[in-house]
Amino acid sequence: MSFELTASMMCANYGHLAREVTELENAGIDSFHIDIMDGRFVANFAMSLNDLSYIAKTTNKPLDVHLMVEHPNNTVELFIRNLRKGDTIYIHPEAEYHPSATLLKIINAGMVPGIAINPGTSIETIMEMLRIVDKVLVMSVNPGDAGQMYLPYVGQKIDRLLKLKDEMEFKIYWDGACSREKVLEYAPKGVDGFVLGTTLLFGKDRPYKDIINDIRALNI
Repeated sequence: MSFELTASMMCANYGHLAREVTELENAGIDSFHIDIMDGRFVANFAMSLNDLSYIAKTTNKPLDVHLMVEHPNNTVELFIRNLRKGDTIYIHPEAEYHPSATLLKIINAGMVPGIAINPGTSIETIMEMLRIVDKVLVMSVNPGDAGQMYLPYVGQKIDRLLKLKDEMEFKIYWDGACSREKVLEYAPKGVDGFVLGTTLLFGKDRPYKDIINDIRALNI
């Protein structure tokens, strides 16, 4: 069964960022996940426009940019200018008065439009946007920090989204506390990709290639 693996770069070693990107690319990672936090929408700051620009210039792999910022409509064009056509930009619907207008900017720029759903966000509140996005990033933890515990009720939300994905033509990605067990359970159900952070990929004192090969070889 095919599924995508994307590296959460807020967990990378910034003392050797170029080496991290190269090693992850050589290990077979599918894309790089860039978390942008403004200290307002979430109580943390993580990654900057310069980090995004540097990684975009260092790899030919796709970038998935996750905007955890207030009113992304005001700043999304800054990120668009530092990306390539076909890269993904996720916004949080709660962060914007008119999220569909922001998604339209992303679409018109040739980027892949996505929404990120917090654990406390109901499917009913984003139903209309499911018809215009290509990707849905489901947060299994509250956004803002790495290393959080999985919130079990999110699994029920993913099960409901899986019933809608073919009709509305979007892909589902898992973000937060992604373990081997979660990949084993949800890849067969139809989750299209997994964001890998400290739970499974970073800080393990093992080559990235070995870890990624082990994930690909899971008996799914």
